[in-house]
Amino acid sequence: MKNGIKYSILITTKDRVEDLLFTLSKLDVLLKRDDTECIICNDGSSDDTAQKITSLFPYIKLITNSKSKGLIYSRNVLLNMANGDYAISLDDDANFLTDNVFEYIDEFFCKNERCGVIALRLFWNKEKPISTATKEKTYRVNNFVGCGHVWRMKAWNDIPNYPDWFIFYGEENFASLQLFKKGWEIHYLPQILVHHRVNLISRKGNADYQLRQRRSIRAGWYLYFMFYPLHVIPRKLSYTFWMQLKNKTFKGDWKATFGIFQALFDVLINLPKLIKQSNRLTTKEFLEYSKLRAVKLYWKPEDEE
Repeated sequence: MKNGIKYSILITTKDRVEDLLFTLSKLDVLLKRDDTECIICNDGSSDDTAQKITSLFPYIKLITNSKSKGLIYSRNVLLNMANGDYAISLDDDANFLTDNVFEYIDEFFCKNERCGVIALRLFWNKEKPISTATKEKTYRVNNFVGCGHVWRMKAWNDIPNYPDWFIFYGEENFASLQLFKKGWEIHYLPQILVHHRVNLISRKGNADYQLRQRRSIRAGWYLYFMFYPLHVIPRKLSYTFWMQLKNKTFKGDWKATFGIFQALFDVLINLPKLIKQSNRLTTKEFLEYSKLRAVKLYWKPEDEE
């Protein structure tokens, strides 16, 4: 704990000032606590994000990149500036629907000393869920989601920074594998619910859909070459390539198809870097990692019925 700060709330944003202001209004009670800091990285916004935050939330630490340097770069900056024992990472369009968030975090980390990251329960929709109750229990998972998770800063400081040259996507998987190599665990904590105010269906029509596909696919392939045992890579790569073609190309999704082949080209170009920065799992470690339950990306009230 530095300067009496126990909890750091970290948010990166770009050109979404209204979403950000709504999020901060929902966090306001937490932000005013003496043991809490909030740091926002304004990643080259062209709107009035900086002016609004400075005037409405003077107690928030604001970092501004004059030019956009990417989500992953910004998250590295925020985490390396955090003073708290625990760092809560939220997207600028995500807020808590749970009370006593800090108490849940503190209690869980105290009871689970090898937990490096808490993955939170996530509801993705523009509107709030009809019910927030859950019967889910805590369990260990293999990964976490960027829009809502909590770092034990001791674990963050034990691994390399996120690879900012990935630009977008893949940083959580990278960190998860690095944590696994260091003996840290990731746990899903459904008691804390995050509302990620996103309409997933509408994303297909967004101008950046093809770019998102490209970066998402290549991030997965990057990680194969950086972490997986060499004998596993050809099988995993060929399987995922085929599934991308089956689920997108053969269904007429040409934007995604272009993204797939762009991703393949990115892998070939960056192959020397991927090999140089590798931290490969042994066969035994790979088998152990493969047995971990997948992180739950999407929670719905219907899951409880």
